[in-house]
Amino acid sequence: MKHRRMRIPRAWITPLGVIGALIALVWIIVAVAAPLIAPYDPLAQVLPRLQAPGPEALFGTDELGRDVFSRLVYGASVTIPLALMLVALSALIGTVIGAVAGYFGKWFDEALMRFTDLVMAFPTVILAMVIAAALGPSLENAVIAALVVSWPQYARMTRSLVLGLRTNNYVTAGRLLGYSPGKSLLVDVAPNIVGPLLVLASLDIGTAILLLSGLSFLGLGARPPTPEWGSMISSAMANFDSWWLGVFPGLAILTVVMAFNFIGDSLRDTLDPTSVSTKGTHR
Repeated sequence: MKHRRMRIPRAWITPLGVIGALIALVWIIVAVAAPLIAPYDPLAQVLPRLQAPGPEALFGTDELGRDVFSRLVYGASVTIPLALMLVALSALIGTVIGAVAGYFGKWFDEALMRFTDLVMAFPTVILAMVIAAALGPSLENAVIAALVVSWPQYARMTRSLVLGLRTNNYVTAGRLLGYSPGKSLLVDVAPNIVGPLLVLASLDIGTAILLLSGLSFLGLGARPPTPEWGSMISSAMANFDSWWLGVFPGLAILTVVMAFNFIGDSLRDTLDPTSVSTKGTHR
């Protein structure tokens, strides 16, 4: 009996997608195995202060004698899981609201979409700053603030997709067979909207990392001495001559954001036939 190999469809393999997946995988491994990778305790003040990168401290030390590399590694275990959780919660809340609005229509649609428009009317970063400042500086409050401003885009996309699907013959046939609205959404509608939502979520991970790091940079997220990339860059502003304090956390944010953007672009080219056909017409 021959065993069939599990093969990834060739259309899913793109150079940028592979590069993004490898970089993201490396950072996820770093986040999970931070205690094994970091040579020092991220809070330990055991090295000379503001020491340049070298054999003793690969990425140098900060103003308190803490190893920057160790703090960077532990920062991955803070920033990346929070960003993934933020995107997952935003997608869940937005998808439920958008699906209910698009499927039932009428006053459900009006009430839910007007509330969505109200949230989207405010500039995203400014609204997140106001909410985080009102709740108090902490990582948990930063996630809540980012969540409040992140879900509307999922609600809008889900509503538009459901509006286009609810009149299809197979959805109507399911209703005639006695499907409840919940079952109809799960069985007939959900499989057809997963692709675009997955693309949006993968692209949104980079945005979530930037937003959380930005709030921490402004003093509205992680509080010292928590090792978090945004707060590390904020601390580096007081020691501008020590270039390594801001460069390495900045590079960490850059590589993670680029990795998930590459993955999102690859998924969009694969799962969104409209974008593929559009590209073909412009060539």
